[in-house]
Formats: sequence, structure tokens, C-alpha cells
Amino acid sequence: MQSYRPIRLALLAAATLLAAGIGLAQTPASPPAQTPSADPAQQATPPAPPSGDDSGPNTDSGPIVIKKKKEASDQPPPPPAPAEEKIKNPGGANYSLRIDVPLVSLDVSVQLEKTKQFVPGLKAPQFLVLEDGVEQKVDSVRVIQTPITAVMLLEFAANNYYLIRYMQNASYTFFRSLRPDDYIAVITYDLRTHILTDFTNNKEVVAEALQTLTIPGFSDTNTFDALYETLDRLSRVEGRKYIIMIGSGRDTFSKITLDKILAKIKATPNVTIFTIGTGAMMNEMNGGRGGMGGSIRDMNYLQAENQLKTFASMTGGLSFSPIFQGALPDVFAQINDSIRNQYVLTYRPTNAKTDGSYRKVKVLLVDNEGHPLRMADEKGKPVKYTIIARDGYKAKLPVE
Repeated sequence: MQSYRPIRLALLAAATLLAAGIGLAQTPASPPAQTPSADPAQQATPPAPPSGDDSGPNTDSGPIVIKKKKEASDQPPPPPAPAEEKIKNPGGANYSLRIDVPLVSLDVSVQLEKTKQFVPGLKAPQFLVLEDGVEQKVDSVRVIQTPITAVMLLEFAANNYYLIRYMQNASYTFFRSLRPDDYIAVITYDLRTHILTDFTNNKEVVAEALQTLTIPGFSDTNTFDALYETLDRLSRVEGRKYIIMIGSGRDTFSKITLDKILAKIKATPNVTIFTIGTGAMMNEMNGGRGGMGGSIRDMNYLQAENQLKTFASMTGGLSFSPIFQGALPDVFAQINDSIRNQYVLTYRPTNAKTDGSYRKVKVLLVDNEGHPLRMADEKGKPVKYTIIARDGYKAKLPVE
């Protein structure tokens, strides 16, 4: 029995050590307690890195994070963007080409030859416009009834009392036919021109200006100079203007010649001249012969009457030479009807050159087949008519 006791003790010791080893493996060992140092500097100082050539730099930058891979989407990819629209002007810039095509405006009056009544109701296809013999396309036709802007150009010279009295009666007859919205200026002439009143719609002012015509000054009648100066003043007034010229038409001492005044009339746009000759009675009293067998006085009146007709016809106006003053109300009624009722024709000329040349214009009336238009009265009888329009215009210059 005693021989086995040492063996049992050895086994028991082995089992105890084995149990102690298992416990150490399952329970972590506590760090050994450090003995506090008496020097605080030694506690705050970190341990020095190991010395040697194989130490190298510290390259630890922390853990590496790898992003999670996105799961594939079951939706189809979006369609491609549409191609950019090709435009002629990139960047949205707008470019334009301006072509200056002149526009011609004509005032045309169509009147019955016998009664001088205005003929209404005409359309664009019924007007045939020829410019230098070339047919033009009429763009628009309209009828206007506008107020009057006119100058009364009166011959007031100490040459004949009958002519002065005739002029005064004619001017008062026209003055009484004015409307409240008409603007009138009064200018007289003998050796010089005299402005009695500027444009006004006050009838009292016009009446007072006419009442001052009592004693004339010079006996000369510079008709060309007076008309030239009046046209020059009217060229600075906007819109359509009219000149009511009342006088004998004789010119005695003008600096301006007949050729120059005709050129001035051609070069002045938007002016229509109406003339009333005061020398018809004098011409009749002197026999009205004219020609080679007549006197110089007869020649003067005939030439003066022809000049007044030329001034009016060149501008699309009317010329009258009534023998008796009782015809004046009818004369001014025709003038008012012609002024206040007109066709305005517009067209773009085929000759678009801006050379300042004078273009001859002729206005005709045609039917649907291009033949001359025929008019008839209520009984079916043919009636004659008159077309009143300018005989031409002056083209613009490049600097205008």
C-alpha cells in the first residue's frame, strides 16, 4: 500500500497543475502593477523609438475603408440627349438686311368736266400710273378728307384799282369758306413779299389781316420772286400744303426767271397750287386779241394767264380766270371740293435710283380690260371727266 502512495500523490499534483493551466487560459492576466516614479518628467516623457538603421518612418495611416459596391439597377439607361438644333444665327443674334425702296405718293382728283363734281368709288385696279412711260403697280388707293393748310398769296400793288378790288373780293370769298380746323397764312406781294399773318385757325386774325389791305405801296408785281419765297417757306412745313394764288399773273421786276420758278415748283413736294387770275376782265375790255395784231398789254395778260395755268397744272391744282366776280363763290366751291376730296395713290417705282432726277408721271383711268374708263350719267349718256395730278416728282438724292 505504501508503495502506491507516492504514485497517487504525483497524479494528484499533475491534476492540480492541469486545472490551474486551464483557468489561466480562460481568464486574461492583469498587467503587472507599475511602481510609481518619484520624477513627474519621467512619467510624461514617452519612450524613445528604437534606434537603429532598420527603424524606418511610421507609415500607419489608419484602417482602409473600401466602399460598398452599388448593386446593379434593373432600370434601363436614360435615352441620349437630342442633338443640338443647328441655327443660322448662333447665339441667338438677329441680323437684318435693310433695303431702302422709295415710296411715291400722289394726290389725284377726278372730277366731272361739266359740273366739277368729285367722282367717288374708284379702286386701285382702275388707276394706271405711268412713270417716264413705264407702268407702275399701284399699291394702295384711299380717299382723304382733311383740313386745309394753305397760304393765300395775294397780289397787292398800286397798278390798277379794279385788280385790287377783284383780289379782295376773291380773298374774302375764300376766307368765308374756311372751316374751324383749317390753318391759313396770308402773304401779299408787290416789289417785295409781306407776311400779314402766319398759319392760324383763328378767323378773326385772318379777317384783321385782310382789312389792312387799303393803300398799296409799289406798282411792281414780282410774281416769280413771291412764289419762290413762298415755296421755300412751305418746304419746311410738314404734310400737304396748298397755295391759293390770287393776282394778275404778270411779272414786272423779279430776280427769279421763269425757268427757275418752274424748277422750284418741280423740286418742292407736297404743294398744290390753285390760281385765280384777276386780269380776265381787263383782257376782255382791251379786246382780248393778243397775238401779233394785239397790243403789248394784251400780250402781257395772255402770257400771265398762261403762266398761272402752268403753275397749277404742274402741281395738280386748278386754274381759274373768271370774267365776273359773281363767279367767285362757285370757283372756291370747286377748289374746296378738290382739296377736301382726293385720292391718294402710293406705289414703289420700278426705277429705284436715288439720282435726284425728275420723273414724269401720268395718271389714267382704265377698265378691267385695260381700256380707257368710260363714265355715264343716270340716263346712260357718256360724261367726260378730268384727272388732276402732278405731272412728276423729283427723286431723292443719296444723302436725303
